Amino acid sequence: MLEMESDTLDRLDMELLTALEINGRASFSRLGTVLGASDQTIARRFRRLTAEAGLRVVAIRDAERLGQDQWMLRLRCAPDNALNIADALAKRPDTAWIGLASGGTEIVCLTRPRNPGDYDDLLLGKLPRTPSVLDIRAHQMLHRFYGGPTGWLRRFKVLADDQIAALLPEPALGPARVEPDDEALIAVLERDGRATYPELQRATGRSESAVKRRLATLIGSGAVYIDIEYDSEVFGYPRAAVLWITATPAALHSVGEALATHDQIAYASATAGTSNIVVTAVVKDTAGLYDYLSGPLGQLDGVRHVEASPFLRRVKQLTYRTLPLNSPATRAPSK
Repeated sequence: MLEMESDTLDRLDMELLTALEINGRASFSRLGTVLGASDQTIARRFRRLTAEAGLRVVAIRDAERLGQDQWMLRLRCAPDNALNIADALAKRPDTAWIGLASGGTEIVCLTRPRNPGDYDDLLLGKLPRTPSVLDIRAHQMLHRFYGGPTGWLRRFKVLADDQIAALLPEPALGPARVEPDDEALIAVLERDGRATYPELQRATGRSESAVKRRLATLIGSGAVYIDIEYDSEVFGYPRAAVLWITATPAALHSVGEALATHDQIAYASATAGTSNIVVTAVVKDTAGLYDYLSGPLGQLDGVRHVEASPFLRRVKQLTYRTLPLNSPATRAPSK
């Protein structure tokens, strides 16, 4: 179990972050009831976490549940232009978890093209014509072992099982599907996952009751989930790395399932590419990364090769936020 180390956050802050990761649209009143605090206290803590921990609540389309492609890109770039390329990628709505690695010569980027045109535009159009991009490796995500709706903050185990159960959204019957009429609704939630029902009503032209029903269906079916981004360094975990793992084909699933149980792992997926598993590891420091590589990961049967790409700088999590040129990679990927 992970332990929080922070000079600015306390246990209630971590409980609130975890609760929001489980149900980002839960009312302050509901959150207060579950966490044993007043709704006024929860509202104050929410505002403070937004200001001091980079908290943001947003809606994410679950590409795996929707049957849509996802790709993890590794771009080897000329060092003098890598940050500009990463920044340009960060502005695209179909990218997330963009970071500079390998001393600033590599960009790691998750892209979720919503149609073949998006894929062609990025991978067959813009990137190959960018002079400073020296090499492109595209790893298609095949099967998620951990991450997405299941957030990394649960590794801290600050909530009891009954608290988690009280926060979980109601499941909905039916397939995970996004209809054309849902686009206006989701667009608002992608900017603010806690947008009020009157705001959603105005954006969609639907009645408030219709908005509530449709949003409950989208979330309950798994087509969309409400996620949070935050600065993990404020509770003692400032370092992150992408690990490119090659497992024997027979051990691919068992290795992936084992990785999903490791506290350090925020995301794990089987991939098609030069490696067959990609994970994001979040640690306190470089010694913690070494301990993980030589310990829990190194002891897994079936792992043949591991390449670690520590992040030098985080450019984008779920949303685009400009960082100054000397900012460290302190925002740890979690989905």
